[in-house]
Amino acid sequence: MSSWLLALGWFWQLAEWLVRFPQIPDLTRRSFAALPPSQNPQLTVIVPACNEEASIETTLRSLLSSMGIRLQIIAVDDRSTDQTGAIMDAVATAFEGGAHTIEVLHISELSAGWLGKPHALATASSKSQADWILFTDWDVVFAPNAAALAVRHAQDERLDHLVLMPDWTMGSHGEAAMHGAMHALSTWTLRLWRVSDPKARDFIGVGAFNLVRRDIYEALGGFTALRMEVLEDLRFGWMVKRAGYRQGVALGTGLAAVRWSAGAWGVVRNLEKNLFALYRYKTWLAGVAALGLMVQIALPFVAVFVGGWACVAGLLTFAAIAGLYFASGKVTRVTGGYVVFYPLAAALFLFALLRSTALALWRGGIVWRGTLYSLKELRANAGRFW
Repeated sequence: MSSWLLALGWFWQLAEWLVRFPQIPDLTRRSFAALPPSQNPQLTVIVPACNEEASIETTLRSLLSSMGIRLQIIAVDDRSTDQTGAIMDAVATAFEGGAHTIEVLHISELSAGWLGKPHALATASSKSQADWILFTDWDVVFAPNAAALAVRHAQDERLDHLVLMPDWTMGSHGEAAMHGAMHALSTWTLRLWRVSDPKARDFIGVGAFNLVRRDIYEALGGFTALRMEVLEDLRFGWMVKRAGYRQGVALGTGLAAVRWSAGAWGVVRNLEKNLFALYRYKTWLAGVAALGLMVQIALPFVAVFVGGWACVAGLLTFAAIAGLYFASGKVTRVTGGYVVFYPLAAALFLFALLRSTALALWRGGIVWRGTLYSLKELRANAGRFW
């Protein structure tokens, strides 16, 4: 019976994806009337970075190539010990007097009671001069029309907060296998097509592209209200939705791209600080999630080997997962053939969850950018996601 319930569950995820996912707006299919340069929308873009000398120049130069919009770029050198700050300064000097402004903030010390990234974002946002703020990351590459399309779409739809889903670029088979499995598993909890529904509890926040009206950001207390939040992007999205503001999500192939990790093990390492935080540092909740994932992985195999009708249910489960891989390939950039790696990749994701939990408990906290943040303090400041 349980194997059939799991099979039905996966077919439901596939059916929802096929029917509901096309409802999500694609910004590459939108067009807006050209405006005189003096009437182009204004946007503050905040880019924090700590020891990211390999990628920060590409990100800043892509933003400075933006068209149809006027940007106030604030690049934050957050206690870097490499050449990140110097590269930011060089880019700012090279583009001085251009169509967009760029200012570099150098942070040498972290204030007590803060995590580094929320502190950097809060510090920079206080200097925003535009009606809209885009919070992004140091390794995102933007198309010239990305920022303008996003702001015009948000204005047209009267949104308060917009997330543009980036292209996840991958450089290895291991990354593709992990991204494919994580996407398939995420369909059980992340229903993007319901984010814009004010009656639904579904919400979104992505560090690569969080666009928000400045007055809404300030009304929510900004990142000052999230000073000890590891998942500050996701938690900010939760705050926007729960406060009753209009939230939206959009697609746009080629508008914003980021390589999140290097190899399958890179995915595991990146999830080290995130997964236990996702379950609000509650050991029992992380344990329940791990147990559920174990069942997801093992049950179809057990059903196949049991034989009979259970075997049929197990095979149908794998067929539904395969269908989801093929149906979502244009979005995930993971071809359907990678479904053969799903069991192994899902097991590695389970390992990442157990590893994230175990390391946090063993260390008594989470290590981020070389700093240990105590579990006691993180738990005391962890807000809800439900």
